[in-house]
Parts: sequence; C-alpha cells; structure tokens
Amino acid sequence: MNDRKTDGMRMKKGLFLTLEGLDGCGKSTQLCLLADYLKQKGLDILLTREPGGCGISEQVREILLSPENKGMSAQTEMLLYAAARAQHIDEKILPALEQGKIVLCDRYLDSSIAYQGYGRGLGEDRVREANRYAIEHCLPDATFLFLLEVERAGRRIKSGRVNRDRLEQEGSSFFEKVDWGFRQLAQQERRMRVVDAGRSVGEVWEDLKAQVEGVLEHWCGI
Repeated sequence: MNDRKTDGMRMKKGLFLTLEGLDGCGKSTQLCLLADYLKQKGLDILLTREPGGCGISEQVREILLSPENKGMSAQTEMLLYAAARAQHIDEKILPALEQGKIVLCDRYLDSSIAYQGYGRGLGEDRVREANRYAIEHCLPDATFLFLLEVERAGRRIKSGRVNRDRLEQEGSSFFEKVDWGFRQLAQQERRMRVVDAGRSVGEVWEDLKAQVEGVLEHWCGI
C-alpha cells in the first residue's frame, strides 16, 4: 500500500457519494438500486461499505459488530471505526477516485459522528478529531441521508433480521440520539441531501434518483 502524499491530498477525478441513515431506514436497498442504475448508464462505479470494504477493514467490522463484544468501550468503538476507515480509504476509495470512478459507500464519517458522537455521547468534536488523520481531505461530494422515525426503523430491524448485530441490539434511547445527530448534520453540511425514507421503495427510489441526477449534471454534465 502506498502512503498518501505528504500534503495530505491526492488528485481526485471521480465522484464520491455516501448514503447514511439509521439501521432499518432502507438505504442499503436504495444503494443497490442506485448502483444498478449507474451501471446501466455506462458509468464505472465502486460499490462499498463501512465498516469494511476491504480485507483488513472487514476484519475490524467483525470485531465492531459482534454481539460477543458488548464490553467494548465507546472510545475503542470510535477508534476502531476510524482505523477501518483509514485502511478503506487508502486501499479502495482513493484509488477508485483517482481512476475517475463513482464511489458509492454505505456509511462513512457521518455515521461515526451520529453513532459515536451523539449515540455514545462522545461529542461531535471528539469524533471529528479522531477521524481527522484517518480521512484527511477525503470527504464525500454528496451525501444522501435517509430519514425515518426511530420506531419504524426499529420495527423493520426486528421483523427483517433474525440475528441482529451489536449496534442493532441497542435500545430506542440510543437510536433517538443517533437520529438527532443525523438531523443536526443535515442542517450543518451543505453536501447532505435529505431523503424521506418513510415512503414505498419505489417512491424513495424516484426521489433519490432525481437528486443523484442533479449531482451528476453538476459533476460532468451527464
């Protein structure tokens, strides 16, 4: 693996899009629809996720999400996410962007801020600082935030997943804090676009597609 350039930046010719939201909001379904849509348009994409996306980061994912690791401290959780992200960026995300690809990522920095900063109570500033070296200047060009009421998201998880991971097993009070964190970020970040995830899959997809088309037009006039 090559180290990043000493100025902390590498040339980025591609487009970096992330999808965010509560567990159970339906973003993963929409991500697959978006990937298929962009492929049909003849665009070169990298579909990836966090935590994970490459061998080492997937191993960290197993540690983070295993229900056996209930004793993990909030600080350890935050730092493991940042470590997995650093590897993911160097090994997958930046090379793809340098090749001019569109990178579609299921979760990124905003999830760390919402889940560890707000959900765990570590604070947004501490999470941003922990991730400052991990991401350097590799921020998304656009982020699509899928908003859904905590209660509805929880029902989807309980009805659709037999084996819930460590975070999915948290109580509603935790997810209320996470949801609040995402909503705060939506007000702060100009790159963030909100999608109402409370509608049918088809209606959500039409909304997402229209918003992505706007980003593509700005990027390269497609």
